[in-house]
Amino acid sequence: MISYIGIGSNQADPIKQAKQAIEALKGLPNTQLTNKSSLYCSAPMGPQDQPDYINAVAQLDTQLSALDLLDELQKIELLQGRERKENRWGPRTLDLDIILYGDQQINNTQSSVNN
Repeated sequence: MISYIGIGSNQADPIKQAKQAIEALKGLPNTQLTNKSSLYCSAPMGPQDQPDYINAVAQLDTQLSALDLLDELQKIELLQGRERKENRWGPRTLDLDIILYGDQQINNTQSSVNN
C-alpha cells in the first residue's frame, strides 16, 4: 500500500527531529521508504505564539494496515519525546500524520497508542 506521511516538528531541534523521523521510517516493519521531500518551513496551524514548523513528506510502500501503521508512527513520536496534551494545535517535538493510505478514506478519531 502506498502511503504518504506528513512530518512536522517545532521543538527540540526541529531539523534534527525531522531527519531522525525519516530514518525511523526506514526501519518500520514490512515497509519501505520509497521517497521523501526536502525539509521546508511553515507557520503553525492554530496559535501563532509558537515557533514555525520544519516539515517534510515521506512516501512509504507498506504491508501494514492503516491502524498498524498509525501505531508505529505514534511509537516513533513517543521515542522522540512527543507528549500528547489537550492543546491539539500546540508545539511538539514530532508530529507524524498519515496523509494518504492508498485510496482509502479512514475516519478514526481515537489514538491507538496510549500516552
